[in-house]
Amino acid sequence: MSIGQFAIIISGDVMNRLKELRKERGYTQVKMQMLTGIDQSDYSKIENGKRYLSFEQCIKVADALNTSMDYLAGRTDCKEPYPKSKK
Repeated sequence: MSIGQFAIIISGDVMNRLKELRKERGYTQVKMQMLTGIDQSDYSKIENGKRYLSFEQCIKVADALNTSMDYLAGRTDCKEPYPKSKK
């Protein structure tokens, strides 16, 4: 990892949230690959705690699952995403 890059370290509870929310939405790991651009095998490793998410990947996953990064990180129990800012 180079300077300036972030890694999102995923705990067991967060991995469960990620997998449960994906299944709740009716998505397969292949669908997540299509929505996020994260290779299916890498996505599987993320859900199983064998790989970390980059900050950018976490944003893509949260958007694909229509949730917030705070929900994925276990900082809130509210699954609803925050309102998008107007650019």
